[in-house]
Amino acid sequence: MTIVLTAVAWELIAWVADVSFIPPLSAVLVRLWELTIQGEIIENLVRSLSNLAVGFTISVVAGIAIGALMGLSAKAEAALDVYVYALLTTPSLIFAPVFFAIWGLGSESIIALIVHYSIFYIIINTATAMQAAPRDLIEMASSFNASQGTILWRIRAPAAIPLVMAGLRVAVARAVRGMINGEMFIAATGLGALVIRAGARFDATTVLAVLLVIIIIAYLAIELVWLIDRRATSWLPSTERSGAL
Repeated sequence: MTIVLTAVAWELIAWVADVSFIPPLSAVLVRLWELTIQGEIIENLVRSLSNLAVGFTISVVAGIAIGALMGLSAKAEAALDVYVYALLTTPSLIFAPVFFAIWGLGSESIIALIVHYSIFYIIINTATAMQAAPRDLIEMASSFNASQGTILWRIRAPAAIPLVMAGLRVAVARAVRGMINGEMFIAATGLGALVIRAGARFDATTVLAVLLVIIIIAYLAIELVWLIDRRATSWLPSTERSGAL
């Protein structure tokens, strides 16, 4: 219902304002269809999604590994903590020229920027999740001479899943932002290239049409993580209220 109201409001405001930089939603959808029929959306979407998939996969694998190491080892946390938070608080786009200088205009630079945008949220959430494991369960397992490996896989890892998945939801949205920024500021390719070309022509209709595609990508990526989250945490007790109080 909210989406319908937003669409109606957009259409009405655009017709009332009658300015070039706020085209009606109907015109944007028509332009999006034209770009799709011409093959520009599909071709560039495949490039963008390929970079996003590779970059986010690297972020997930490396982020969970580093975060788990920091959560399980006080020495690793002391050694890496300052760098993780320093890089997290530094605007990621600043590193675009650095990655360009190292890898040039190829996909590697864009993938590196996607990783930089997303990995630190995964590291921090994973480290916190590992440290937040129930102490009473760990102590009980230790009293029965359970190995550290058993404690990790039977107690720490299952307890960490909800917080790790929360980090992935934030990280995947950041990864989409990194993908577009990389395509716009490092290499004119993918959906970012469409935005650059349309912006140079002051073509607001095309810019907004591509923006709709980007929003849909971000929404579907977050929904995919939500789906994995629900399946991975289905064993947890439900906290939803049912019926009246």
